[in-house]
Order: sequence, then C-alpha cells, then structure tokens
Amino acid sequence: MLRSLFQPRPAMPAAGALSVAELKQRLDDGETLHVIDVRSAAEFAHDGRIAAARLLPLPVLAERMSELPRDVPIVCVCRSGQRSGLAVEMLARHGFTTALNLTGGMQAWARAGLPTQRG
Repeated sequence: MLRSLFQPRPAMPAAGALSVAELKQRLDDGETLHVIDVRSAAEFAHDGRIAAARLLPLPVLAERMSELPRDVPIVCVCRSGQRSGLAVEMLARHGFTTALNLTGGMQAWARAGLPTQRG
C-alpha cells in the first residue's frame, strides 16, 4: 500500500490547458481567442511571440485585468508554461472562467516549428 502512495504518477493534463497544436488549429480556424503573453517586454520582443499575442506581463496582470474580455477564451502564454499557469490561476480567482494555459509555452511552440514574430 505504501508503495502505491509514493510511486510517481503519470502526468495528467492540467485543467484549463491547451496544447500548441490545439491553439494553432483554433487560430487557423478563425476562432475568437484573446492570447496574452505574460513574459517580460524583452522576452516578447526578442525571443519570438505568437502573432496573435498581446503583451501583458505577469507582474502587471492583476492591475490590468479590467482590460480583458470575460466572454472570450483567454490563452495565457510564457516561455515554458509556468508563469502562464500562474496567470490562469490568478484569472480564475477573479472570475475568468475561460482562461487556458498554453502547455509548454513558447518553447513548445518553437519545438513544433510554428511561426513566431520578433521585434
């Protein structure tokens, strides 16, 4: 019994998560999504970004939530999925019911060979 309690469990997909393939398909299908990138301005400009993304760094997200729609799915993006996961949790605590975390962030987006913008 103790073994079953302490054995590693397979990773489960996080609630409110979206894969890069799913996001790309939804964007290609013309679905209305609000993509926010919660990285720093330097990361956003120089490390590449999703064309549809709007910069809203995590440190200012709480004070700028009023700028976000409540009737459109919000997809949060960062470098690896960690900061965007925090952003999704923060949004959920403030009543945003359709916030999604991009699993793997921009690293996964780039590994998939999906287009990025720079500058």
